[in-house]
Parts: sequence; C-alpha cells; structure tokens
Amino acid sequence: EVQLQASGGGLVQAGGSLRLSCAASGFTGDDYAIGWFRQAPGKEREGVSCFSSSDGGTYYADSVKGRFTISRDSAKNTVYLQMNSLKPEDTAVYYCAARSGTGWANRPYEYDFWGQGTQVTVSS
Repeated sequence: EVQLQASGGGLVQAGGSLRLSCAASGFTGDDYAIGWFRQAPGKEREGVSCFSSSDGGTYYADSVKGRFTISRDSAKNTVYLQMNSLKPEDTAVYYCAARSGTGWANRPYEYDFWGQGTQVTVSS
C-alpha cells in the first residue's frame, strides 16, 4: 500500500521560504509521479508542481514558476517542494499525491494516493 507523509508547512511572512517534504513508501514499480497540490478555503484543489520519475519531467503552475522548485531524494524516497518568495496568495493546505506510471500529471483526479495536508500560511 502506498503511503505518503507530508510535512514542512507553517506560518511565514511574505517573501519568506518554506520547504515541504513528502515521504513516500509502498511503490511496487520504478515509474511513478509525485504531485504537490494546494487548496485554499472556498477554492478548488489545484496542481502546484509535479515530478515524474520515468523521465525526470516536472510541471509548475504559472503562479509558482520561478519561485517553487520540486526535487527528489531517491535514497530517502522523499520529494521536496522548495517554496521561495512566498506570497499571501500561496496560503493554502498543501497536499502531496502519487500515482504509478510514466509521465507527470497536474490534475487531482489523475492521482490515486494522497497524503494528509500541511498548512502553509503566508502573512502580509
């Protein structure tokens, strides 16, 4: 069974940084994708950044390009989301998700496994 453990959220001032971690376990194949999503109150869950193990491909939402970086530590089975230059509009609950297979995906319905959310609050 695939399990995901997200951590690293917190309260930060605008312009600050946070690094989210998603520790994954239980994958039976070599090809998978890990995605970071966020959901603000009253809004739909949106894809923020995704990583594909099959080709190293990545995706970033336009709103975070140049500020967020997704990376992987294979030895630790952990995917990170480094978030710099945070803005109040980045405030949301952030989730990591996983799916088996090749290629990245940026829509929630494309993922089969979800971790618990971690709250990110950016104050102005």
